[in-house]
Amino acid sequence: MFAIIETGGKQYKVAEGDSIRVELLDLEVDSVVEIDKVLAIFDGKKLKTGKPYIKNATVACKVVEHGKGKKIVVFRYKAKKNIRTKNGHRQPYTKLQIDSIETKAKSVAKAKATPEIDVATETESA
Repeated sequence: MFAIIETGGKQYKVAEGDSIRVELLDLEVDSVVEIDKVLAIFDGKKLKTGKPYIKNATVACKVVEHGKGKKIVVFRYKAKKNIRTKNGHRQPYTKLQIDSIETKAKSVAKAKATPEIDVATETESA
């Protein structure tokens, strides 16, 4: 079973037990986050897609760590002008551990289980 989720403006294909690096989230380490922006779920037999998201579908994740990515060098220059600038950048990230992929179907039994109140019997007993 795998799902395609969206977080930080990017899409990720995840399965239970996977670790992914996403854009920095303002959460504590070892906290649990539920991502409800699920674009698609494949259970091995059937692919379910949303428009754009699947209703009542969530992916539960645990925050493992926060960190910075590898340094990239940003070098700008203008030819024949002796203008050069060199900068570095390290993108912050949050590492998530995927715990579960869930779809919560609408419960028809709950709607039927609510007791019906008969107005005529209530007024007679009062």
